[in-house]
Amino acid sequence: MENPFPNADIIVVAKFKFFFILLLLILPLGSLYSYKILYAEQFYKLYHRHFYQYPEDYLENIFYLERALRSDFCNPLNALAVIKNKEEWARYRTLFRMHVSLKLVESYIGLGSKYDKMHAYFYNAPWQRENIRSLEIARESYEYAKVYWAEVLKWNAQVKRSWFCFEEIQAWEDESYRIREGLLDYNAIINKHIARVDRVLNDFRNMDENTY
Repeated sequence: MENPFPNADIIVVAKFKFFFILLLLILPLGSLYSYKILYAEQFYKLYHRHFYQYPEDYLENIFYLERALRSDFCNPLNALAVIKNKEEWARYRTLFRMHVSLKLVESYIGLGSKYDKMHAYFYNAPWQRENIRSLEIARESYEYAKVYWAEVLKWNAQVKRSWFCFEEIQAWEDESYRIREGLLDYNAIINKHIARVDRVLNDFRNMDENTY
């Protein structure tokens, strides 16, 4: 049976430093919904975007998306696209995992951006320790994005080239095509973020009493 998520040794989904925040997000589920959330599609539907995203918004979406990857699919009758045969069912599940992994890449990049710094200005020296910790969180987020980008490539490689495509999830089909043709590549973007974070981190760590 196919493994829909990264090896546990590579990525720790419920990260310890976010434990209490995620716990607060999990607890209200029982009271907010009158039915149990069991299936991948149900968790995916809880994913949402705000005009302005705060860190807790990204964390909430990451929780829903990671649960979606780890949950069973609902019956094909209730899928997010019309399924007519087993081949389409297999294609649908692969596209779903590719798409959700891609949304996790974007969510982790977005989360990292909330803690990132473009420069280490001399007048930031009084808050050297706080800035270093912020940048470390940003770097961790970008590293998680890299893990999920590898998952995107893995699942997309299993999407067979075909004249057939799902109309209901055409955006997923478009993502698959763009990734396959090299038109969508987050690896270079993530590496650029990490390289800049490392540079700015080094600048902050080299600050001393004479910096400010």
